[in-house]
Amino acid sequence: MKSCRKWLAGFLALVLAGLVAAGALVIWVDPFFQYHKPLSWFPYLVDNQVNQNPGLAKHMDYEGVLLGSSMTASFNTDWFEEKLNIKTQKLSYNGSYPKDLANIMDLVFSAKGNGVKAVFMAVDQGTLSGGVEETKFPITEYLYDDNPLNDVPYLFNKEVLLDYILRPLADPKDRSDWSKLYQPWWTDEYYNKTNVLMYYEPAPEAENPMAADYFLAAVEKNLERNICPYIEAHPETEFYLFYPPYSILYWNDVSRQKELDAVIDELLYTTGRLLAYDNVRIFNFLGEVEIVCNLNNYADYIHYHEDICRYITDCFASGERELTEENFEASFAALRDLVSGYDYEAIWDDWQDPRPRFYQGQGG
Repeated sequence: MKSCRKWLAGFLALVLAGLVAAGALVIWVDPFFQYHKPLSWFPYLVDNQVNQNPGLAKHMDYEGVLLGSSMTASFNTDWFEEKLNIKTQKLSYNGSYPKDLANIMDLVFSAKGNGVKAVFMAVDQGTLSGGVEETKFPITEYLYDDNPLNDVPYLFNKEVLLDYILRPLADPKDRSDWSKLYQPWWTDEYYNKTNVLMYYEPAPEAENPMAADYFLAAVEKNLERNICPYIEAHPETEFYLFYPPYSILYWNDVSRQKELDAVIDELLYTTGRLLAYDNVRIFNFLGEVEIVCNLNNYADYIHYHEDICRYITDCFASGERELTEENFEASFAALRDLVSGYDYEAIWDDWQDPRPRFYQGQGG
């Protein structure tokens, strides 16, 4: 009996030592960046936006942040330092809702306070009318707070240990490029009209037009709860907001669903509301014909090549495509004309397009 107890005590001590060692390793490497900035020598794999963005917001060195959906994923953050002299951290959330942006802005401003020079944010019309508490994915609460006592699921986590510490050490070729976090896997050959049309399925056609004010109540709530409070609380921060250039196929869906009036009214309301702030600049790429009408710029009906991201960054610096109180209504009137008058059927007349990508080669 005594030997059995001794064996059990030894076994428990071994298990405890293993747990302590595993927890200590997680704290030291900290692949989710909860306790410190990245170790310079470790080949970090950064591919989990929900779980890794909070730590990046808390501990990385930056003066600006790039926020938004997958419409921000192909940006290279080195461009922001090159063109605007702002060291920028990418904190994308694929399919993000306004609440996702609010959650990460809480952490950004808590960590940096008045040191945030700029917020670069993609404004997706399709999600701006989501629920004010709606997030794309459930958030891991203990990674978004500052309470180390509830970090047990992180410290003793098999996936964290195996996939984010041991695997990168064993095979460091997948280490992430800090300037290109969350960049999609598509290579240049996927960006062409044939590929886009192959996987595109038009939306079903609606019977009745959507009411022009359909989105406005939800948009107003989201602006009030998830966007405007940060703009108002941080007048020292410049907010660069942009409407991403979805392809003409996106607008085919809008037309087939008879949503155009509602979408335009949403854009007019949102823009007018946000331009009232002195620290907000808004850029509109929705109706840029050379981009949206050339499907060689896309890997699917909404995701554009990094060359387009480079162009958007250059516009932040130059002021091109910027909306003002004087021009924003005309800009969306032109978008309405483009969408309502476009010959969508002709898109399928030729599945290939000889035109080069817009801004080709500028993003590499």
